[in-house]
Amino acid sequence: MNGWTAAATGFLTGFSLILAIGAQNAFVLRQGLRRAHVFAVCLTCGLSDAVLIAAGVAGFAAAEAAVPGIAPLMRWGGVAFLLVYGALSFRRAAGPAEALAPAAAGEGSLAKALATCLALTWLNPHVYLDTVVLLGSLSAQYEGARLAFGLGATVASFCFFFGLGYGARLLTPVFARPSSWRALEVAVGLTMWAIAGKLVIG
Repeated sequence: MNGWTAAATGFLTGFSLILAIGAQNAFVLRQGLRRAHVFAVCLTCGLSDAVLIAAGVAGFAAAEAAVPGIAPLMRWGGVAFLLVYGALSFRRAAGPAEALAPAAAGEGSLAKALATCLALTWLNPHVYLDTVVLLGSLSAQYEGARLAFGLGATVASFCFFFGLGYGARLLTPVFARPSSWRALEVAVGLTMWAIAGKLVIG
């Protein structure tokens, strides 16, 4: 498997997974809108994802060596997860538009910001599903290029968090419109289903 192909797929997959608005992303967005400790918060999120992705890619390889039949099981589990994930995105697109309002409070301390960031990252079960389980299982499709796949997903995390943190003020007027949220959710849903289809085809 070509390393560049695996890296590109890892980047697109990681970026698509992280697009969904959640507590962590909302916090980064608010920090960006307030211009409060943006670099430190984005770096913390990116490094946390890097550790979790590495654990998923390396851990899955070790598990596959110990239990040869785990690859098909994880493959179809990934398909099911992606189909449900995509369906939820379409459901959100059809429902009320989401809105994120920056906190009106001041900048706050760096320690408090990092503590909140770490809690939202490491205490969120969904983060483990996306990084360790899903990306770990998807990396098995790229025998000989798992490292490239993992690096691609890691780069996507850093690009997303720093883009979100520093681009927050530019995004504010765009995502004030309900149609923008709906378009984003539809794009995420289509991407998830496309990845699931690729897994089915093998």
